[in-house]
Amino acid sequence: MTADIVAGAQFSCDRRSALRLCGAAACGLVWPALAPAGGVCAEETPAALNRFPRLVHEYFVREVRKAARRNHAAYAQLRTREDAERYVALVRDKIRRCFGPEPERTPLLPEITGVVEREAYRIEKIILQSRPGFPVTANLYVPTGDARPRPGVIGSCGHGAAGKAEPTYQAFAQGLARLGYVCLIFDPIGQGERLQYVGEDDQSRLGPGVAEHLRVGNQQFLVGEFFGMWRAWDGIRALDYLLTRSEVDPRHLGIAGNSGGGTMTTWLCGLDRRWTMAAPSCFVTTFRHNMENELPADTEQCPPRVLAEGLDHVDFLAALAPRPTIILAKERDFFDVRGTLDAARRLRKLYGLLDAESQTTVFVGPTAHGFSQENREAMYGWFGRATGAGHDSAEPVITLEDASTLWCTPRGQVAALEQTKTVFLFTREKSRQLAEQRAPRTDDALVAAVRSVLKLPDGSAAAPEGIPPYRILRSRHEPAYPRPYACTYAVETEPGMLAIVYWLSSGSWESRPPRGGPRAVLYVAHRSSDQELRSEPLVGELVRMEPDIACFTCDVRGIGESLPNTCGDDTFDDPYGCDYFYAIHSLMLDRPYLGQKTWDVLRVLAWLAEHGYINVHLVATGWGTLPATFAALLSHYVTRVTLKHALTSYAEVAESEEYRWPLATFLPNVLAHFDLPDCYAALAAKGLQQFEPWGPLAG
Repeated sequence: MTADIVAGAQFSCDRRSALRLCGAAACGLVWPALAPAGGVCAEETPAALNRFPRLVHEYFVREVRKAARRNHAAYAQLRTREDAERYVALVRDKIRRCFGPEPERTPLLPEITGVVEREAYRIEKIILQSRPGFPVTANLYVPTGDARPRPGVIGSCGHGAAGKAEPTYQAFAQGLARLGYVCLIFDPIGQGERLQYVGEDDQSRLGPGVAEHLRVGNQQFLVGEFFGMWRAWDGIRALDYLLTRSEVDPRHLGIAGNSGGGTMTTWLCGLDRRWTMAAPSCFVTTFRHNMENELPADTEQCPPRVLAEGLDHVDFLAALAPRPTIILAKERDFFDVRGTLDAARRLRKLYGLLDAESQTTVFVGPTAHGFSQENREAMYGWFGRATGAGHDSAEPVITLEDASTLWCTPRGQVAALEQTKTVFLFTREKSRQLAEQRAPRTDDALVAAVRSVLKLPDGSAAAPEGIPPYRILRSRHEPAYPRPYACTYAVETEPGMLAIVYWLSSGSWESRPPRGGPRAVLYVAHRSSDQELRSEPLVGELVRMEPDIACFTCDVRGIGESLPNTCGDDTFDDPYGCDYFYAIHSLMLDRPYLGQKTWDVLRVLAWLAEHGYINVHLVATGWGTLPATFAALLSHYVTRVTLKHALTSYAEVAESEEYRWPLATFLPNVLAHFDLPDCYAALAAKGLQQFEPWGPLAG
């Protein structure tokens, strides 16, 4: 069954639908959140205090702007051809550091499972093995009627559920074939025929695209993998296959894609120099605009360390300079066209220094996000110029195929094939390999490893001395707390960031904490000190057991009093919401969010010490147990530790297909260095007590 598209037709959708397809904003998918400590539902207590809902966002805006200024300064300093050539080499090295080394090039084992014959072209249905046991389903569009080698193009799909069979992506692959190109378009992981979480009905249990990408991608960080490299490797191996075909002219090799496919087109320009022309659509802007506009992006769209390296979207295209590159954009896109034009200006300067200014341009279509006809035609025209084909850029009449006609597998899913592995199975396997390789560490070596993985400052700065600046907020009367009054202190843990500390007292208090001690309890909240003081029995029990001890609580950044209200309304527990947004940007800044939260606890401990509290019983629940655990290892002020609902191990998360802990609680490549049981064993010297530990599915 087919459907016709006449010249001039548009592929369009509303903003929310488009965002789901591109992986660029809240998609409405919700994983169950961990419950508030103590199991009390939010409806049973008043809304948690949240006096600093913009604090975290403005902090990240400042940090990303710093990276943007470094990038602009690097381009401003380019003066000569030699400068430009050095810069191209430099960004290629930086990109490789972000993405990591390429995996082994194993046999592709290509299999043609069927052929669809059409008047001017044929569609071969192909399965490749980009890694052993990891099939890639692809359609190869080959023009017929002329035996001479043709320019080849790899088509990279956006986030459409049907992958290569999505109408927009069929259209550009077919349009290229009708204009004389050989086009290989393949299904992305988690879309089309490559779902990773397949139910009995051959549909995704999570939802295709964004949800699957986040589930596999977040988990991969624990074992030192980056989902973007997995996605890009499929594209590199697709090019390897294309070059085996006699129908392809190796002098002309293009890469094109839209939205999430525009992402992969951009990344592949930076990772492989074999491309001779490129056309990323509806992606290239700047990291700064995405942050300022509160626009989340999929795991694969956020390379680790990229902001710390001073890179921006434009640099991945610069890595291909001076080869022909067109940036395709849309006036009404949620990918901010201001950033697109900014990127194009920088790229044009670089190309100009390489005497190739005419080899780069930008096209901005008038409509909303999507690879609609005007953008496809701009791509056809650009590739025609780059190859010297001289064909008309007008799109031929397109005839769409039913998705099942394009299936490479009998049931439309690789999961039904024998000896096929999912990304999760690779992650589990690597976690187990890392466990076998990890040698036992001395306490000193463990502390050094923790500090390194958290990206904390070196040496004594990890246990900072000196009183941090702080604000004193008015005392509040809260009869539901274990003590009826709370004085609030906003402790500046670093410039522009606050940890919120409550001191619980029997009467009103409006000034600095009383000098006392040396003993104190510091409770690190799971989600909100305010709510948990009302509902968590552990805190009340500690106060009752030691009525004379000073009791403090701490909301680290991003929870409680600074829980962000960004990226849409009430998105915190959305897997694509604000908590994920700042966690993934932390990895791009090479400062894990959990490391930042641990730093908050360390600075609060230093603040307590300046007021005489140098013998601290550190208590925490849920998510708060992670920064508390690491702070307890690093700080000599902590002499006793109590954890409730602590995560059992990172390995259990990496080896569980289903998990509920968010990216904000993960550390990159942690399992190459240590696991949480190592930390718990070391804290036995500080009298660690644990209650009701949580596994991967807890909550």
